[in-house]
Amino acid sequence: MRKIFLVIMMGVIATSCTENSRVKAWGGEGTINLPKGRKLVNVTWKETEVWYLTKPMDSNDVAETYQFQEESSWGLVEGTYNIVETK
Repeated sequence: MRKIFLVIMMGVIATSCTENSRVKAWGGEGTINLPKGRKLVNVTWKETEVWYLTKPMDSNDVAETYQFQEESSWGLVEGTYNIVETK
């Protein structure tokens, strides 16, 4: 009975958190697809929110994919965000 309760609680926790919360608190991976024609300039965390700065792509820009990755002190729970540009 205790195992069933733990499984249910883990399921509730996993589904009630936003992707940002899960990636930051529990590690794992998330993806941000930037709006078409936007170029990534910078990205940062502010509490549980991901903030990113973009600019319009010019004709010389190439669409890229970036990894915004946490490196924790203990190396245990590290999250990664893949940020994808589209021309």
